[in-house]
Amino acid sequence: MKTPSGLSEGGPGGLAGITLVLAACACFSALDTTTKYVSVSVPLLMALWFRYAFQAVATTLSVLPVRGAAIWRTLHPGFQCLRGVLLLSSSLLAFASLKYMPVGEFTAIVMITPLAITVLAATVLGEKVSPMRWALVAGGFAGTLVIIRPGSQAFSWASLLPLGLVVTNAWFQVLTSKLARTEDPVTMHLYTGWVGTLLATAALPWVWTELPDPWLWAALCFMGLTATVGHFMLILAYRRAPAATLTPYLYAQIGFSMLGGWLVFSHVPDDWSLLGIVMIAVCGAGGAWLTVRESRLALEPLEV
Repeated sequence: MKTPSGLSEGGPGGLAGITLVLAACACFSALDTTTKYVSVSVPLLMALWFRYAFQAVATTLSVLPVRGAAIWRTLHPGFQCLRGVLLLSSSLLAFASLKYMPVGEFTAIVMITPLAITVLAATVLGEKVSPMRWALVAGGFAGTLVIIRPGSQAFSWASLLPLGLVVTNAWFQVLTSKLARTEDPVTMHLYTGWVGTLLATAALPWVWTELPDPWLWAALCFMGLTATVGHFMLILAYRRAPAATLTPYLYAQIGFSMLGGWLVFSHVPDDWSLLGIVMIAVCGAGGAWLTVRESRLALEPLEV
C-alpha cells in the first residue's frame, strides 16, 4: 500500500524504517541512561552544552561539505529558532528529571507526548478528536498518575518535571510537523543543534567544572554521539516509511530504558510503576493504531 507521500507501509522500505526507528530508540535510551550516570558529577548545563555542541559540530562537518551553504536556507528562520528553544527546554527538563528519577519511569511518562499532542490538536488547533482517542488520552494520563502517585510516599516534586517536558516536547512536535511540510529535515536538525549550543554556551562560564575522571569525559562524548546518531536515524526512518507506520515502534524506547536502568543502576520498577508503564504503552500504541486505521480509510476510494 502506498501512502500520500509515496512511501510504502510494508516491504523493504517499511522494514528499513522500522529497523532505523528501533535503533534510534536504543540510542535515545542509551543517552538517557548515560545522562543519569553523569548527572551526579557533572553540572546539568555543562552536560547539556556538551550534548548540543557535539551534535552541532558533527552535523555541520557531515553535511556542509556535501550540501554547501545552501543547507542553511530556510523560509522560517524565526520558527527554526523557536523549535531549537523548545528542544533545548525539553532537554533541560529531561536532564533535571533523570537526576532524580529512574530511567524507565521517566521514559514512560515522556511517551505520553503523542497523547498530549491530541489534546493540543483539539483545544488549540481546533481539530476533531474521536471519543476513542479521548479515552486513550485519559488512559495514558491515568497511567502517568499511577507512576507519579501524588500523595504517596513515592511522590516527590521531581516527579512533576517530566510533565513540563511533555508540554514543551508536544509543542516541539507540533511545530516540527508544520515546518516539515516546507523545510529540509537536515536543515531543521542543523538549526536545532546550533540554537541549543549557542544558548547553552551563554551559561557555560558559570557552570564549567574540571572533571578529573576521564570516564566522565568519555560519557559526555557518548551522550553527544548517541543523540546525534539517534536523530539522524529518525530522519532516515521517516524518509523510508510514513509516521503512522513507525509511531507504534517508538514505544520500544520504554523497554530499552528499563533495560538500561537495570544494567547500570540495578533498578527494577515496582508493581505500581509497571502497571502505569503498561497503561501508557497500550494507550500510546492504541493511538498509533487509530492513526494507521484512519489514514487507510482516508485513502480508500468512495463507493458510487
